[in-house]
Amino acid sequence: MFTVLASTASSVLGAIPRKSHSPISVSRSISLFACRFSVRSMADSASSPFKKIQIQRDGTTFDAYVVGKEDAPGIVVLQEWWGVDYEIKNHAVKISQLGSGFKALIPDLYRGKVGLDVAEAQHLMDGLDWQGAVKDIRASVDWLKANGSRKAGVTGFCMGGALSIASSVLVPEVDAVVAFYGVPSPELADPSQAKAPVQAHFGELDNFVGFSDVTAAKALEEKLKASGVPYEVHLYPGSAHAFMNRSPEGIQRRKSMGIPDEDEAAVQLAWSRFQSWMTRYLSN
Repeated sequence: MFTVLASTASSVLGAIPRKSHSPISVSRSISLFACRFSVRSMADSASSPFKKIQIQRDGTTFDAYVVGKEDAPGIVVLQEWWGVDYEIKNHAVKISQLGSGFKALIPDLYRGKVGLDVAEAQHLMDGLDWQGAVKDIRASVDWLKANGSRKAGVTGFCMGGALSIASSVLVPEVDAVVAFYGVPSPELADPSQAKAPVQAHFGELDNFVGFSDVTAAKALEEKLKASGVPYEVHLYPGSAHAFMNRSPEGIQRRKSMGIPDEDEAAVQLAWSRFQSWMTRYLSN
């Protein structure tokens, strides 16, 4: 099901080229608009709601941050290209408090590194081992199921959105996926081969061409239709990329990148749809 309302507004961003070795590549020129931010690490503060753990897989160990009730359904929460910063932690806390509660786990795909401007984030994402990230996701799902969660889903934003959809194809242990503004490259995963239910969210003004724009959203819808799994693809009029980022710092960062839209109603609608989807497929 592809939901869309008409809008005549044009995107604030120009066409953004992609590189073949990663699902998204943003033009370096955007860095002219980007400013640096000091990142608050909730997980490292005394008042943090997170428990820091370590997960092992294939001879490597990575940090992860967990919040929520021990026996709640689990959701792996995947970072944007910035890394494990304040915004992805905000999302995880929000998820843990939705409805009767979920147990949210953020795997640190960058192994402690965080991009503080567009150029740094681009560099970190370009250097990501995408197949290794999928293995991190699988290990995270396995950890949740071994530690109180009978079922586990995956969600993510931007880069994490693409990886979320990839997990529906490549990680058989995943029970449900919700992806925000991102689709995987064909080299990483083919959504027509998805094995878990997928819900996806896109902003109508998103102009990350081939990755999270309207064309990419419609192409994803066709692929998911072919897969035979339950799916929903939602398009939000008047919203651009990363529209779910609503912290004061996140809003400032988006504006610095030339993305000034603010639509709290769209954000709340997306969270409502997220909650309904994950509750439906992760309930015990």
